[in-house]
Amino acid sequence: MTKNLVIVESPAKGKTIQKYLGNDFTVLSSVGHIRSIVKKTKDGTLPIDTKNGYKTVYEVDSDKKKIITGLKKAVKTADTVWLATDEDREGEAIAWHLTEVLKLDPKTTKRIVFHEITKNAIDMAIKKPRTIDMDLVRAQQARQILDRLVGFELSPVVWRKVPGGKSAGRVQSPAVRLLVEREREIESFNGSFSFKVVAEFSHNGDIIKAELPNRFETESQAQVFLESLMDAKFTISDITTSPSTRNPMAPFTTSTLQQDANSRLGFGARATMSSAQKLYQEGKITYMRTDSVNLSGQAIAMAADYIKKTFGEKYSQVRAFKTKSANAQEAHEAIRPTDMSRQQGSSNEYDQKLYDLIRRRTLASQMAPAKLEKTIVTIKITNQSRSAMISSDTLEPKSEMAPGPNSDLERSSVAKDDSLIGDQIFEAKGEVIVFDGFLKMYGGSKKDAEILPAVKTGDILVLNSATARQMFDRPPARYSEGSLVKKLEDLGIGRPSTYATIINTIQVRGYAEKGEGEGIPRDIISLNLQKNTISRDIISEKTGSDKGKLVPTASGEVLSDFLNSHFEPIVDYSFTATVETEFDKIATGALARNTMLDHFYTPFHKLIENSDDIDRSTVAKAREIGIDPISGKPILARFGRYGPMLQLGNGDDKVNKPQFAPMPAGRKIDTVTLDEALHAFELPRIVGETADGEVVKSNIGRFGPYIQVNKLFVSIKPLDPHTISIDEALNLYAAKLKSEAEKNIADFGDGIKILKGRFGPYITDGSKNAKIPKGTEPSKIAHEQAKELLKNAPISKKRGIIRKTKKTKSRPKKA
Repeated sequence: MTKNLVIVESPAKGKTIQKYLGNDFTVLSSVGHIRSIVKKTKDGTLPIDTKNGYKTVYEVDSDKKKIITGLKKAVKTADTVWLATDEDREGEAIAWHLTEVLKLDPKTTKRIVFHEITKNAIDMAIKKPRTIDMDLVRAQQARQILDRLVGFELSPVVWRKVPGGKSAGRVQSPAVRLLVEREREIESFNGSFSFKVVAEFSHNGDIIKAELPNRFETESQAQVFLESLMDAKFTISDITTSPSTRNPMAPFTTSTLQQDANSRLGFGARATMSSAQKLYQEGKITYMRTDSVNLSGQAIAMAADYIKKTFGEKYSQVRAFKTKSANAQEAHEAIRPTDMSRQQGSSNEYDQKLYDLIRRRTLASQMAPAKLEKTIVTIKITNQSRSAMISSDTLEPKSEMAPGPNSDLERSSVAKDDSLIGDQIFEAKGEVIVFDGFLKMYGGSKKDAEILPAVKTGDILVLNSATARQMFDRPPARYSEGSLVKKLEDLGIGRPSTYATIINTIQVRGYAEKGEGEGIPRDIISLNLQKNTISRDIISEKTGSDKGKLVPTASGEVLSDFLNSHFEPIVDYSFTATVETEFDKIATGALARNTMLDHFYTPFHKLIENSDDIDRSTVAKAREIGIDPISGKPILARFGRYGPMLQLGNGDDKVNKPQFAPMPAGRKIDTVTLDEALHAFELPRIVGETADGEVVKSNIGRFGPYIQVNKLFVSIKPLDPHTISIDEALNLYAAKLKSEAEKNIADFGDGIKILKGRFGPYITDGSKNAKIPKGTEPSKIAHEQAKELLKNAPISKKRGIIRKTKKTKSRPKKA
């Protein structure tokens, strides 16, 4: 007989809780959600009755049936059942589902919550149980129902009307729209450039680096200015010093944790939440899904005590932060360590890095501000003998005009009265940390300014060198995972529990991907003055890197345009944010669930009903690039099943079927040229022959460049199929043959083989796979035994789909 049964969400959390409870308590886990909305009802109707109060049909997840059986058995022998799922809406909903499945009375079943897994927090929760908060449950139901309705009704429209379209989500679609809009801002960006002048001076053996506050529009102006410095005198005309302070940031919320973990540690949103979940379940940090920046009085006292003991009284400053978001929910604490003095939070390297970040940020929030002293040294330029100077009107901020030719006429036009040189100055800026304060625990991400040497007004400086460097305007930056989370939060889209899921989903569905490009080379001009001689250098730098950034795919762009045109509310930022606010109102009891659902579903369903009139051919229009000079057929850039592609010939020509080629890397339907398309249609290319006379072909498929010998395909990344040599191809072919041979344990000659797989040896006939019984040596299995094992093996539909996909890869000319 069990006196007390505690049901939690995860086994890891259960183990930690069990340590703090006595022998009178047994802790079991539901392992997350136990049931969900059925995917399809028996009669094929929606499992959500939109005409009858959104009554929803749920089913126990197939992998949770054994867990449910165990929980039911434990409930029967327990005097008291305690539901200790997480304290957010999802946790409340899991608790409600448990009462439904385990036949518990939600009005009397004890519900306990805690924002940290410590003995004190659990003891307090046991002393103050409550019942299930049905307002929170209804808010979770509203979110889940809406998301499912959008998926059930909009995704089929996307399949029918959008080439390559997979599905559409209520919250994911606005996120894709953000990425697409930013990408188009970058594509339409038409920036100019200017020349920035920096100089290095010396004074009594010290070096001072300074910059001209203004920039030049043309190389000629920069050249003339550098010439004017050859006989100039440089005097310190002013020194201004101003004290300043820098305050620490608030402790982490879910959003700011994801942002900082991304920028400082390079963690993606999903990896961040996975590590945070482990730390929470092990009792090392407080609950990791929160909008709150508040710290409890106990946490503040704990931080102050540690700071005073470790760094001294002057480093401690108690602060109470207020949550800025008007829509903040789950008003528990910010994310913080449960024990401020604990430096080691995990033996896992990645979890420890995140724990250290959380701990430092929390402690820094309770530390004194950093005191700084900023200094600006003004350096006056006085011409002594040269008459070719430029006037101040050439030193205006850069314009959008392209520079003219570097001609004598232009240079003479910028030569002006030498008396005006006195209007121009260099500025040297420095910063000194007088008191590091919170920076001792959580330093700034940007570098501190340079410390300037001791100088005074009237000091003469010696010019060592000056450089005028061409600086290009930068286009808007692509979103990283962290910056996208911040943008979604700013727009009010999503909540702490959804950010990581949103970002993961748009990548899994193929609407966005992590960039890998290091950028393309670009030449810049650098004019260098040294020892009264000016040299001109061309320096190569990379621009346009998208490494680690979220880049929308062609599929993402087509889907976003489609939704913008036909389902605008789904991707409207303010509408999506309003829906989130309405969920919050349901959670507080201020809005009825079904009223909110009607407000969304009624107009949405009308759009679905009208979608039959959408012409698929207008969704992703083909673009005729030009005419193939050999065949005389048109070449089209269009969207196919797997994304943008090239087509040679018309699709309605049944006699001479069109040929297809993949879109060249880095090109789009709107930007690919005829020459690039003709180059793409040079594939497949015959590279040569093997020693046995087998033809070796190269091509590009869905998964990248490859060579083909008979029915064997070999990836040749990163080699180019247009230029790969026969020697390179044969080396890769030989390596592939070797790996295939090592994979084969036995081949019975009738299609039945014993192979080494990812998860160990197995038997296959090409359509079915069979596990090898434990203790059986794979190499000793006889032909008849292999047949028998295959006969009894179940047919895997999933494997059939995968196999079909792989077969498509082997037909390079099929779109």
